[in-house]
Amino acid sequence: MSAAAVPGSLGPRRPRRPRRPRELGEPLPAALRDAAERMSTDELRALQLTRLRATLRHAYEDVPLYRRKFDEAGVHPEDCRTLEDLARFPFTTKDDLRESYPFGMFGVPRERVRRIHASSGSTGRPTVVGYTDADLDSWAEMVARSIRAAGGRPGDLVHVAYGYGLFTGGLGAHYGAERAGCTVVPASGGMTARQVQLIQDFRPDVILVTPTYMLTLLDEFERQGIDPRRTSLRVGIFGAEPWSEEMRREIEERFALHALDIYGLSEVMGPGVAQECVESKDGLHVWEDHVYPEIVGAPDGAASGEAPDAAGELVLTTLTKQALPVIRYRTRDLTRLLPGTARPAFRRIERITGRSDDLLIVRGVNVFPSRIEQLVLRTPALAPHFRLQLVRQGRMDGLRIVVEARAGVPAHEREAAGAALMRAVKEEVGVSVRTRVVAPGTIERSVGKFRRVQDLREAPAAVHAEPDAPGEPAR
Repeated sequence: MSAAAVPGSLGPRRPRRPRRPRELGEPLPAALRDAAERMSTDELRALQLTRLRATLRHAYEDVPLYRRKFDEAGVHPEDCRTLEDLARFPFTTKDDLRESYPFGMFGVPRERVRRIHASSGSTGRPTVVGYTDADLDSWAEMVARSIRAAGGRPGDLVHVAYGYGLFTGGLGAHYGAERAGCTVVPASGGMTARQVQLIQDFRPDVILVTPTYMLTLLDEFERQGIDPRRTSLRVGIFGAEPWSEEMRREIEERFALHALDIYGLSEVMGPGVAQECVESKDGLHVWEDHVYPEIVGAPDGAASGEAPDAAGELVLTTLTKQALPVIRYRTRDLTRLLPGTARPAFRRIERITGRSDDLLIVRGVNVFPSRIEQLVLRTPALAPHFRLQLVRQGRMDGLRIVVEARAGVPAHEREAAGAALMRAVKEEVGVSVRTRVVAPGTIERSVGKFRRVQDLREAPAAVHAEPDAPGEPAR
């Protein structure tokens, strides 16, 4: 028997790979970059215009909704002679996809569609998207490019903890990792203790997962007495929900890995629309040979302002999608569009700070959950597990933050931590809130996308007037 073999195992144990210094990002070798990544800006813009004009013609000729919207707006595909002309065309919204349920926006016969994904439909009819063979090929290449940009390499073992099924995350990450030449562990979400065991036994290099579920895994490692910093993981690719720089520092410090942001949405493609590069970690490069980005500011879709890097809502147009071409889709995600750095030809978007439809307005003040997350993570005694509860306070709406204390924080210190968080929210966000600091492990853990906000305004009065808990001073 080989010295490396283990009795009862399937073969030699994989040797432990020396940990690379987490401070050093590794640029992607030129040999691994695909042809699009090596294009100049001028070459990319010319390719975009060619693909954009073809996409507009395809949408007009093959999708009745687009023919109607273009005609009502008084535009025709041939009116697009420059990339700037795209601004003359109408927007697409989620309501358009819902009203076309299930297959009304498909631009090819249903028989040519090889896969269908859909949203949960929790707020109404689900949005349904389809993919041809060519679409699946493009999507796999976009995710493979994203994995390479994040530091993944051919031969790496990739643990996919996104949910599989109608949600685009799991299968999108899976086929992209295979395209990148990696070995895939299709763990999906849930069974957290088993996931920790698989990470320990299989020793993956890369994990793709939501940031909140990564925190759930972190808790399970620590519950089992395993030091998360000593795992084999060296790259984490996190998406499907907004997360902050404070969350990045939390994960990187406690796992000793590179934490990178990936962006996507099912209506446009799925994960892999944009990706952070490990060598820069300065925003997500949009893979503009497949998706064209714009930023609009006002609710009516007017340009975001004179400054080219002004903040606003991200609008995306597909350039290669066949089954479901999407023209100027209003994502509701808030960000800025910036010049490329690690991939100079591709522009960047900043980390998504929130969604226009996630915005909470509390007593006239705009509150984004991501801003509260930053303040929670800046309070040393508080853990990154929290919920925002909209409650009724008399005749007015109020906001309560229910947040866990970190392990080891004495009960008598929770009140001070809750008071510190209240002061920080008042000073930096401009709204008065209540806080309730609870024991570690109290808040339900995420196994997928985590819903931060609970609307309790129609709940029984006792919910709003519950006794003060430690860290929830009477006001």
